[in-house]
Amino acid sequence: MKATSLATLLERFFIERLMRQRQVSPHTVSSYRDTFRLLLHFANRRLHKPPSDLVLEDVDAPLITAFLDNLEANRKITARSRNLRLTAIRSFFRYAAYEEPAHASQIQRVLAIPGKRCLKALVKFLDRTETEALLAAPDQHTWYGRRDYVLLLVAVQTGLRLSELTSLRREDLHLGTGAHVRCVGKGRKERCTPLTKQAVVALKTWLPELAKSTDWLFPTAQGGRLSADAVQRLLEKYQRMAGRACPSLKKKRVTPHVLRHTLAMTLLQAGIDRSVIALWLGHESVETTQIYLDADLALKEKILAKTTSGDQRPRRFKPGDRLLAFLKGL
Repeated sequence: MKATSLATLLERFFIERLMRQRQVSPHTVSSYRDTFRLLLHFANRRLHKPPSDLVLEDVDAPLITAFLDNLEANRKITARSRNLRLTAIRSFFRYAAYEEPAHASQIQRVLAIPGKRCLKALVKFLDRTETEALLAAPDQHTWYGRRDYVLLLVAVQTGLRLSELTSLRREDLHLGTGAHVRCVGKGRKERCTPLTKQAVVALKTWLPELAKSTDWLFPTAQGGRLSADAVQRLLEKYQRMAGRACPSLKKKRVTPHVLRHTLAMTLLQAGIDRSVIALWLGHESVETTQIYLDADLALKEKILAKTTSGDQRPRRFKPGDRLLAFLKGL
């Protein structure tokens, strides 16, 4: 059996399958790319072969299992991150099964590598006091402070993902009647998210400060797009500042996704139906919003109060009528 070049197959996987056929998002391409860069470096160290000289037979199930174990041991990744790396590898080998059916036995062994079960922690979110303290942290006497305030406000009142937030342009805003922001989210799904009056006022004040040379809604000082790392750094800075006025913030790790969870919890506690929340956040399934129900202790306490109200004195069991039970069972 002729050896199959891994380089050729991997290039076709990215260009033909991911980009042209499936048209996956740039975020997915980046995630898969990073997985295979790590895998190729590991294979180079283990097999002493340059990545360009590797063949498909070299990347077998034992090598991939060792690679995943190495990530956990040396890079200290979580089981969830390990499973994400494995997802990228499985996607490539499912493609390889169509392109190289002669390697079906090897491919099936790779696809059979199990994912690791991981702890599903409760989602983290900010309460109203913490949210207000965070929004008060930016110094609005400076250009950076005004930009960061509007960015945080839009993030916490729309629940946009980080990539959706940093990719917003001026033309994505509609600030008239039915104010909303338009974005292309996960799975290349376009959606409109309504804006509150507070966000509309802040955005109308912010727009005149944008340089004409940039289309980005939240640009860098040079007019470029804000990076994910930059947003995380400014969040960490404002968390430290807000922690002086709100000590409970010091115990939390505030990320862009925590702001997204905060919006979801606000909607849930306001009595908004799960299907509406899923539509608002751009979730693929209503079941995804179940995590917010699990995390809402206040809602659980209300349910508990309803189930334990009234006379709770123990009563002696009395069997029902036998004939009525017989009829009910028919």
